[in-house]
Amino acid sequence: MAVITISRQFGAGGRTLGKRVAEALNYTYADQDIIQTIADMARVSPHWVESVEKDAGGRLSRIINKMVSKPLVDRVLKDERGYIDEQIYIDYLVILISQIAEEGNAVILGRGSQYILNDHPDAFHVLLVNSFENRARFMADNYDMPLDRAIQKVKSEDRRRSNLYGKLGKKDFDAAELYHLVINTAKVDIETAAKLIIGSITGIIPH
Repeated sequence: MAVITISRQFGAGGRTLGKRVAEALNYTYADQDIIQTIADMARVSPHWVESVEKDAGGRLSRIINKMVSKPLVDRVLKDERGYIDEQIYIDYLVILISQIAEEGNAVILGRGSQYILNDHPDAFHVLLVNSFENRARFMADNYDMPLDRAIQKVKSEDRRRSNLYGKLGKKDFDAAELYHLVINTAKVDIETAAKLIIGSITGIIPH
C-alpha cells in the first residue's frame, strides 16, 4: 500500500516518469486530476483552482507535516459556498493528498506532497534533478514548443517553485536527505529511473 511522491525540478521528467511508474505498478497517478477533484469539492471551475494554486502556499506552513484534524475535515467538507481562495485550496489539498496516501498504491506528483506526507510510514519520496539546459531541451522536445519558449517556461516554473517553498518557510526542498531516492535524469534515463523506483517499492528490479 505504498504511496510514491515525486518532487522535481521543472523539466526533469517528473510527469513522464510518474505516469510510467504508476502504469507499471497499476497505481493511481495523481497530478492534474487533483485540480479537478478540488474544483468538484469546492464547487468551482478547474481554472479558478489553477489560478489559486499558482499563488498558494503562504498558509500551508501552519499545517504542513501535520495530520488533518477531524474538525478541519468536517468544516471543509460541509462548506457549500461554491468559492475557493488560498486558505480553502490548502485545506482541500492537504485533505486530498492525505486521503490518497491512506488509500495507498498511488503516485503523487509535486504539490508539496513530500512535506505533507513526510511522516507517513508507507510514503516513498523521490526527487528528480537535471541541469537547466537539459530541462529546457526536454520541454522543447517532449512538449512541442520552441526552445526559446521552453527556456522561458523553465525559468518561470523555477521561480514559481522557489517562491512557493519560500512561502512555506522551506528552503531545503532539493536537499537529498528529504528523499529516499534522488535521481539525476542527466545521468539516468527515464526508463532506468522507473526501474529504480519500481525495484525500491517491490524489491524486484525489472529487466
